Amino acid sequence: MFYPIYLSLTNKRVVVIGGGEVAERKVESLLGTGAAITVISPEVTQRLASLAHSNQIQLQSRAYAPGDCSGALLVFSATDDAEISAAVFRDAAQAGALTNTADQPALCDFIMPAVVRRGDIAVAISTGGTSPGLAAQLRRKIAKTIGPEYAKLAALMAGARSEIRRRVPDQEQRKALHYRILNSDIMDRLRRDDNAGAERRLKEIIES
Repeated sequence: MFYPIYLSLTNKRVVVIGGGEVAERKVESLLGTGAAITVISPEVTQRLASLAHSNQIQLQSRAYAPGDCSGALLVFSATDDAEISAAVFRDAAQAGALTNTADQPALCDFIMPAVVRRGDIAVAISTGGTSPGLAAQLRRKIAKTIGPEYAKLAALMAGARSEIRRRVPDQEQRKALHYRILNSDIMDRLRRDDNAGAERRLKEIIES
């Protein structure tokens, strides 16, 4: 059984071994996290080359070598070479890094969930690696339920957080206030793109 967790990758070294489409998808999932991403592969996709050119990732255009996992928090092994995959998994373990090996659960310390993102909101779905198709189907269903208005609400709540803490020092009262906000008509206003109205309503509830 896998343990679900959200990691802060800001300024953390993350290594991706391989330069094909699978490696590209891994890199795309890491963009925006603040991770220091290094891709190691003799050949890479045009997208990865472009990311390297714009300094969004570091590219080392060569074959994998022992020591490449040193200092990494996470390692993504995305090569179809079984010997390299085994070597990466072994070397990463010795370096204290966690490894995800594409399509080889036995060489994984962690697996990648299907994710629905709405601004700061992230919903991760996993079947423990047993059925990626089912996870993808669940992601599509959840994506229909959680619309862009939830990202707007999260942003509003984040902006009001300090004001709420200032006005309501008691934790239980703050909790009750949050529920009043969530159960109000603010979400309906956001669905109608009435962002200004939602902000006014939030201010009214906080001040009341």
